[in-house]
Amino acid sequence: MKSGKTRVFLIVAIVLVAIVGFRVIKNVMGRSEQASKSRQGTVVSVVVEHPKRQTVVPKIRFSGTLDPVWQADVAAKVDGRIERVLVAEGQAVAAGDDLVVLEQKDMSAAYVVAEGAYVDARTNLDKTTLDLQRYEKLLQDGAVSQESVDNLRFAHENAAAKLEAARGALEAAQSKLGGTTVSTPRAGIIQKRYYQEGYYAKVGTALFNIADISTLLAKIDVPEGYIASVAPGRAVDFTIPSMAGDDKTARGTITRVAPVADSASRTFEAEVSIDNHDGRLKGGVYADAVITTKAKQNVLTVPFSAIVMRDDQRTVYVVEDDTAVRRVVTTGYIGDDLVEILDGISESDLVIAGGQNKLRDGSKVKVVDRLDGEASEGNK
Repeated sequence: MKSGKTRVFLIVAIVLVAIVGFRVIKNVMGRSEQASKSRQGTVVSVVVEHPKRQTVVPKIRFSGTLDPVWQADVAAKVDGRIERVLVAEGQAVAAGDDLVVLEQKDMSAAYVVAEGAYVDARTNLDKTTLDLQRYEKLLQDGAVSQESVDNLRFAHENAAAKLEAARGALEAAQSKLGGTTVSTPRAGIIQKRYYQEGYYAKVGTALFNIADISTLLAKIDVPEGYIASVAPGRAVDFTIPSMAGDDKTARGTITRVAPVADSASRTFEAEVSIDNHDGRLKGGVYADAVITTKAKQNVLTVPFSAIVMRDDQRTVYVVEDDTAVRRVVTTGYIGDDLVEILDGISESDLVIAGGQNKLRDGSKVKVVDRLDGEASEGNK
């Protein structure tokens, strides 16, 4: 009995589900058909124009920062207390200029000791050299033994070795003494002074940050599709929004292009140099860059507003017998409010440039002069 009741229950449930599903599908199909009829009955006002052939000068736009050609922290080579600071922040320095003097008393004393040891070792070598020469002559005359000469020869070699060791110690002491005066390895501007007089600097402690802004560098990432238009020597125009005054522009030159693309972004790093010997530009500022490439003659173009993205494809609508027909197009340069068309439409096509937001493939259209104006008589 229980088995029979279960079968009945299942049959009833299946019938109910089928009825509900049928009604849902019927309603959806009805609404879809109604919407289709509604669209077919709606006439969309559009603005149209023919594609134009013209000369296009492609411009590639990037952004980045203008960094100093060289910037580094200058550190102490020896331990010592800062005795005198010789430069100030913002000051220009030439290569080799002294920046700071560390306390020299201990280093000077160590140098004097090393110099004395060197002189003593050199004197001892001179003495053993003369003694050896004299004993070698006496050996020829039979006045001294071979053993005495050999002992002097060993003493002479030992004195020569001690002289070399003393020379090394003297050079090390001289280097340490010289390290008490910290100088800049390259010309630039003192960007930052980290410590005042009296601070005890350890070896490797950064004392100053110096930047050479006579040339500024900008690094830009060039997409793979534009790399053929970017080469060393090509000019790059920059706009620096933060610059004071009315002239916020500067011009640079591409000096290097990476031979291999970045595997993740598929872009090539290009380095642009900007002459800044007059100091007009600041380092580290944001800038917009434009690279003007070779002009393209007699190319087919449409307004940027005519392009409609559908399923990751660039398309346009053309008017055929008062009907909007969607066409997939192949594009080239895109910029300056126009799009270069390589394939998909011709000059004779009437392309819809306004009103596409209400269009579907097959929509009925009415051509107007402008979307907020009156309809024109016939197709333009």
